[in-house]
Amino acid sequence: MRSIELASRSGSTLKRAFQAQHIRRIAATRHHSTGSLLPPTYQKLHNKYTEVRRVLDGQRLTLAEKILYSHLNNVEESLLSNTAGGRDIRGKANLKLNPDRVNMQDASAQMALLQFMSCNLPQTAVPASIHCDHLIVGERGAEDDLLAGIKTNQEVFDFLESAAKRYGIDFWPPGAGIIHQTVLENYALPGLMMLGTDSHSPNAGGLCTVTIGVGGADAVEALVGAPWELKAPKILGVRLSGQLNDWVSPKDVILHLAGLLTVRGGTGYIVEYFGPGVETLSLTGQATICNMGAEIGATTSIFPYTEASARYLHATRRAQAAKDAEVFQNFPGSTKVAPFQFKADEGAQYDELIEINLSELEPHINGPFTPDLSTPLSKFKETVKSENWPEKLSAGLIGSCTNSSYEDMTRVESMLKAAEEAGLKPAADFYITPGSEQIRATLERDGTLETFTEAGGIVLSNACGPCIGQWKRQDGVEKGTPNAILTSYNRNFRGRNDGNPDTMNFLASPEIVTAMAFAGSTTFNPITDSLTTPDGKQFRFPAPQGLEGPETPFVEGKDSLKVLSQPPSANVEIAISPSSERLALLDPFDSFPSSDLTGLRVLVKVTGKCTTDTISAAGPWLKYKGHLPNISANTLNTAVNAETGEVNAAYDLDGSKHTIPELARRWKEAGRPWLIVAEHNYGEGSAREHAALQPRYLGARIIVCKSFARIHETNLKKQGVVPLTFADEKDYDRIGAGDEVDTVGLHEMLHSGGQGEVSLRVKKETGEEFLVPTKHAVSKDHAGFILAGSALNMLAKGV
Repeated sequence: MRSIELASRSGSTLKRAFQAQHIRRIAATRHHSTGSLLPPTYQKLHNKYTEVRRVLDGQRLTLAEKILYSHLNNVEESLLSNTAGGRDIRGKANLKLNPDRVNMQDASAQMALLQFMSCNLPQTAVPASIHCDHLIVGERGAEDDLLAGIKTNQEVFDFLESAAKRYGIDFWPPGAGIIHQTVLENYALPGLMMLGTDSHSPNAGGLCTVTIGVGGADAVEALVGAPWELKAPKILGVRLSGQLNDWVSPKDVILHLAGLLTVRGGTGYIVEYFGPGVETLSLTGQATICNMGAEIGATTSIFPYTEASARYLHATRRAQAAKDAEVFQNFPGSTKVAPFQFKADEGAQYDELIEINLSELEPHINGPFTPDLSTPLSKFKETVKSENWPEKLSAGLIGSCTNSSYEDMTRVESMLKAAEEAGLKPAADFYITPGSEQIRATLERDGTLETFTEAGGIVLSNACGPCIGQWKRQDGVEKGTPNAILTSYNRNFRGRNDGNPDTMNFLASPEIVTAMAFAGSTTFNPITDSLTTPDGKQFRFPAPQGLEGPETPFVEGKDSLKVLSQPPSANVEIAISPSSERLALLDPFDSFPSSDLTGLRVLVKVTGKCTTDTISAAGPWLKYKGHLPNISANTLNTAVNAETGEVNAAYDLDGSKHTIPELARRWKEAGRPWLIVAEHNYGEGSAREHAALQPRYLGARIIVCKSFARIHETNLKKQGVVPLTFADEKDYDRIGAGDEVDTVGLHEMLHSGGQGEVSLRVKKETGEEFLVPTKHAVSKDHAGFILAGSALNMLAKGV
C-alpha cells in the first residue's frame, strides 16, 4: 500500500476524473439518455415493483414494504409461501433479497474479505465499498492521530486496499470519514436496498433507503451474488406531527423513542416515520433518527422522500440523482400499477403505531450504561442527585456518525460564538469529531472549525474514535474512577468509550452536550440556568441557530482522502504476511455431526446485559479483527458469572478457576464442545460477527438464552452455532455451569429444514436429569448453514 499522505496522493493508478465517474456510476446517479428510459437501478426497481403489485393485488403497502419486496429474488416464492396467499407476510415470510450494494467498515471488512476470499471469485457480484474509520485512536487531534493510526495499522490498511483493488471494491482511506456519513453523502439513494457491516448502517434510511446492519457472513452472501434471507419484519409506524422547538433536535426524537420502546422494543420491526412533522425535519436530522434505531433493536428505520431529501442531494453534488428520483415517481406503470411513490400507500396499516408531537417534545438525556434509560432535561438534575451520579462533567464529545452534520455543527457554532462574546470557555474537555472529510472541509471553508478551535475544542480525525472505544484520555481519569461524560453518540454501554467501567456516558444532542461542557456540570439546564462570566455577569445561552446545509455545495476536501475506485484486477496480490499477528487466513469449521449433540458442557452461565461488546470487546482489541485466534482471547471477558457474581470467571469440572476465554480454549484443546446460558437480548449492540465467530472457533455449538438480538442471532447461525431460546424462562434458573447437555430433536430439525422442536436433556452432577423445551427461528437456509458448519462452507462449495 502506498503511503497515505495528508496533502497528496502520489502513485494513484487512475485519474481523479475516472474515480469520480466510477463512484457515481456505482451509486446509480449517472446521467442517462433522455426520453422515458429509467436509470438501471430504477428500471430494475420498477420491474420488481410491478411484479410485487401483481402478486399482492390490491394490498396497500408501507414504504418499507414497497422497497423491501421490490428487491426479492423470487417475488412469488417469498411472498406466497406460508403466508395465507400473501395476506400474512409480516413476521412469517422468509424473504430472499438481492441488495443493491454492500458497505463495510475496516474492522468488520477484514473478516468479511477473508471469508469472501475463500470463495475464489474474481470480483464482487454487487458494488461494494470499504471505509477505514474504526482503527484511528482519538487522542491529540486530527493530524497527529491520523498519522499515528496509519503507522500503527499500515498492515491492515495494506490488506484492505489490496483486496479492494483485486475485487473492484471502492476504498476510502483512513481519514476519509465514518462509513455511515460517507455512505449517506455518496451512495444512499431513495429506493435502494443496502447491507452494511455495522449496526448503525440504517443511518442511510434518512435518505429513503432500506439499509440493514449485518455481520460479515451476511455481507459475503450478497458479495457472491447469493440471495440474502430475512424474516419479513413487522412495521412500526411512528407518526410525527408539529415542529421542534428551539432547544429540541432530531436526536431527541429517537432518545425519547428509545425510552418508550427499550433496547428490545424494535426487535423484528422496521420503524417507518410518516406524518406532517416529517416535512419539518432536515435530511441529516432524519438520518440521525434512523441511525439510533439500532438502539431499540429495529431491523432498520426509514423516512419518506421529502423536499429536504432533494436539497441534500443537490448539496452533495448529486443533482442528477434528485432528477432521477422525480422521474421515477412519475414514471407510468401498467394499467393496474400506479407509479412508485417514496411514501406509504394511502391507508397502509402498521402493526403498531406511536404518535409523537414534535411541538411537545423536550430535550432528553439517555444513560448511563444503556441507551434506553431516557430522562427529560427538565428532570435530569433531580435524577442525577437522586441516583448519586457524578455532578461534575469530565468531558463533552460531539460529532460521530450520529451527529456530525452541517446543521449540528452550525447550531453548536452559534452557541460558541455567544459564549465567546461573554468571555466563556468550556469548563470540561471538549472534543469534536467530523463525520467525513466532506463535512470537515466544508466546516473549515465556512469558518466553523476555527470557531471550535478558538473555543478550546479539540478537533479529532474523521473517524469513529471515542465512540467505538478508540480514545486515549488526556485528563488523568484512570480506570476505576467514577466520572461522567456527555456525548452526542449513539451507544453508551459500560466501558465502551474509554475502557473504564466506571465512566458514565450520557447521550444527548450536540447542543446539550456543548452547554454542559461549558458548565462543567451534569446538573446544568441551558434553557433555565445561567453561567457566571469572568466579569461577574450572568450569561444564558441563546437558543441554538444553524443552517440545514451550506449555502453553496459541500466541498470534497483533500485529494489524499478521496475514494480509490478501480475495476477488479486478478494481477493484484492480496497483502497478508504468513507471520502476521493482525491477519490470518481462515480454516473452515467442522460440519454438524451425523447425530444429535451429546456431552456438551455449560461453559458459563451469564447474567445481566450481555452485548456484543461483552462477548467481543472493541477498543484495543480492534487490532486483531483479522486474526481470529488472537482476538478470541477476549471472548466474554466482561461477562458476569451468574452463579458467583464475578466478572470473567469460569470454573472447570475439577473446580479450578479460569478466565472465560482461558477455559474455553482449554476445552477446545480437550475436544470438549460447550454451550452458554444467558438472559434477555443476548448479543445486543454492534453487528460484530466476531461475537459469533469467536465462541464458534473456541468450541461453542449452542447458545441458549431468554431472547436474542436480531443481528447476533443471525450471525450465530451463519457460523454454525445453534441459537435456542427457553420455552419457559424459568428453566434459566435450572441450568448451571458444568452441567452436561444433550440435544433432543436438533439433528432431525436441521435435516427437516428447520421444521420440528428441539429440547435439551440436562444432566446434573447429582444424577438428576430433566428436559428443557426450547424455541428456535431456524429456516431452511439456516439449517443448511449449520449442517455445513457455516454459511461460508456452503457458499464456498456453491460458487
